[in-house]
Amino acid sequence: MSFKHLRNVQPSIGGAGKAGNILPNVNWMPYILISPALVLIIGFLFYPMANVFYYSLQEYNPAKPYYNHFVGLDNFSSIFRSDELFYSSMLVSLKWVSIEVILQLIFGLLIALLLNQTFRFRGLFRAIAILPWAVSGVITSTMWSLLFNEHIGLINDLLLKTGIIHQKVAWVASMETVFSSVVVTELWRGIPFFTITMLAALQTIPKDLYEAATVDGAGRWKSFRHVTLPYLKNQIILSTLLRSVWEFNNVDMIFTMTGGGPANKTTTLTMYVANQAIIAQNFGYGSALTVIGFLVLLIFALSYLKISGFGKEA
Repeated sequence: MSFKHLRNVQPSIGGAGKAGNILPNVNWMPYILISPALVLIIGFLFYPMANVFYYSLQEYNPAKPYYNHFVGLDNFSSIFRSDELFYSSMLVSLKWVSIEVILQLIFGLLIALLLNQTFRFRGLFRAIAILPWAVSGVITSTMWSLLFNEHIGLINDLLLKTGIIHQKVAWVASMETVFSSVVVTELWRGIPFFTITMLAALQTIPKDLYEAATVDGAGRWKSFRHVTLPYLKNQIILSTLLRSVWEFNNVDMIFTMTGGGPANKTTTLTMYVANQAIIAQNFGYGSALTVIGFLVLLIFALSYLKISGFGKEA
């Protein structure tokens, strides 16, 4: 019997005579259509990730190929046992992510609440509010480096004229001000993300709920607390999670403005990876640091979603 005839055999189940194909027809067209996307995902996501895990177990320096060899978990052992800069960079990363995400959420939500109101030229102000999000990190860092410049910077000039300071400050070169300067720069670029996401979520809240709250005697604060925040809960959780991951991996702006200095005051874990892998060409050690960062983010994301109750009804 040929294969074609086998597909049409209809065995009886329990003598009832119910038909069913032994080899059912499979429509391969959906799989063919998504195959290019799968190839791209494998090539640009999974293959690089596998490479990082592979090189984390190697002593690998392309400038010194004669020293390259398998070292197992030695890179991880060196990181946890004797690398003090790793622990300090983790603390800087924690500080950086916490400050940035909290402040960006607060200011972004406030701006979104304002832009959600009806007023003249609202479209223009919305465009201005999200404009920094369209600027690349390198351009942003270059622009703010000029603003913070000790000699020609606009910030020093304004503060001197208003009497807030009495001598010029080297904002990105001083250990006392460099971290705050970088935080302000990233705030300018990051606030529009929360403004966009919160504004989109605010527009999905039914107006009837606010009218009912007003009838019940609720003021603006109670309406915000009992109507707005519950509706924004999932959006806030998802936005803060995404922004935490992005800020943890943020390297372009810090690299351009400070290079991690002075005295490693702005050396986050990803900045440390960049220094090890790109500048020092120590790809094995840098890959091990990257694997640790990946595991930290994975544990954080799963724990955050679990604790916050993402997706559950308020």
